[in-house]
Amino acid sequence: MDEERALYIVRAGEAGAIERVLRDYSDKHRATFKFESTDEDKRKKLCEGIFKVLVKDVPTTCQVSCLEVLRILSRDKKILVPVTTKENMQILLRLAKLNESDDSLEKVSEFPVIVESLKCLCNIVFNSQMAQQLSLELNLAAKLCNLLRKCKDRKFINDIKCFDLRLLFLLSLLHTDIRSQLRYELQGLPLLTQILESAFSIKWTDEYESAIDHNGPPLSPQETDCAIEALKALFNVTVDSWKVHKESDSHQFRVMAAVLRHCLLIVGPTEDKTEELHSNAVNLLSNVPVSCLDVLICPLTHEESAQEATTLDELPSDKTAEKETVLKNNTMVYNGMNMEAIHVLLNFMEKRIDKGSSYREGLTPVLSLLTECSRAHRNIRKFLKDQVLPPLRDVTNRPEVGSTVRNKLVRLMTHVDLGVKQIAAEFLFVLCKERVDSLLKYTGYGNAAGLLAARGLLAGGRGDNWYSEDEDTDTEEYKNAKPKEELLKPMGLKPDGTITPLEEALNQYSVLEETSSDTD
Repeated sequence: MDEERALYIVRAGEAGAIERVLRDYSDKHRATFKFESTDEDKRKKLCEGIFKVLVKDVPTTCQVSCLEVLRILSRDKKILVPVTTKENMQILLRLAKLNESDDSLEKVSEFPVIVESLKCLCNIVFNSQMAQQLSLELNLAAKLCNLLRKCKDRKFINDIKCFDLRLLFLLSLLHTDIRSQLRYELQGLPLLTQILESAFSIKWTDEYESAIDHNGPPLSPQETDCAIEALKALFNVTVDSWKVHKESDSHQFRVMAAVLRHCLLIVGPTEDKTEELHSNAVNLLSNVPVSCLDVLICPLTHEESAQEATTLDELPSDKTAEKETVLKNNTMVYNGMNMEAIHVLLNFMEKRIDKGSSYREGLTPVLSLLTECSRAHRNIRKFLKDQVLPPLRDVTNRPEVGSTVRNKLVRLMTHVDLGVKQIAAEFLFVLCKERVDSLLKYTGYGNAAGLLAARGLLAGGRGDNWYSEDEDTDTEEYKNAKPKEELLKPMGLKPDGTITPLEEALNQYSVLEETSSDTD
């Protein structure tokens, strides 16, 4: 009945009546996402009627009401087939200022029309394959980038940027060709990075270092949403960058990584929004070539170095092992380097472990990122080793028992999900510089057996990667307990079925093979 009344007014009424009836329809169905199939034909005709109104010279408020109803109706995939035409798509592009050659957006009164048009395009492109094809034909990605350039430094039009970015994300998600176009032809990497800089109001203090105000206000909801959409679009644009990238791209990736470092050190309007912001930053950092992740840490300034020296001198002399990491003015300092961003990633990882669910989607990206950072950058690895695997003092409890980060990660080494189990074990193995004896010291043989078997290291040794040598960090407690570890050895079955140390069992099988082999 609602559609029938609205359709009658849209076809025969004047602008004021059309606006009123559509506003009523919008208010009633604002939260409607499922529609009755019996009224499907009426909804199709209402969509067609709305497009006919949008090409007329009607007031802006009437245009907004038309677009709001069109956005609601476009949630229904079934009615989009007859209304998704090139002509109708061009109407929406015109209203969204995507066909404009003017270099600026001056008429504030038009902003609500632009925003609602972009929202409609998001729904239609997402729900209609025909619209997705027309987007390629109409070169929609280039038009969206052009609109972004017009408003990238204008904070009061965040809604326009947000839905422009969302549409760009959808297009790059649905079309791999558009990812390539964005990356190379449209210079999407620097453009989207600049959008992030604007959302975060970044002030650069060095080439890859920004000023962080720990006492500053949180991001506004609009700035946060805009940043999240930019992060998602950038993820699609750079999805294969860690595999193949030109040396000339390194500067741009370092700039992006520096912006992401800034992102990790600020907060959104709520805890949930902050987590969503940081989660998307983690996903994007996973696409950055690992050689460019060195900008996540930075040397201390002269003033910070003086403060660190004072703090170190204040520590008791018997705390030598702990002197390398200090907390000064909310800054995590290690070996003369600012480790704030890495510390945030570590805390983010622990929170994801504590959630206890969705490990594959929520935990493995940050674990993989920390693993690769540790493998490629010595200072990051040493800092994380200091935080995750500090000198072993508790030698009475099993490694998986307890509430420390180490205990939590060791428990994951026997998780039912193979991917989660592998990346948790890999992370700890890298922190141990891929030395089997060191890994067993912190995790125990039973927990490490899966990784060691997969690497062919059950009998001991170390992995393929080279790491610098560190000084011995064994505590007196561990040194006293170490001889008792001989009670735990890798075991195997002898040919006669009895259990023996693994090395001896392998030797016996080798002898058996030699004596039973053919001699011809």
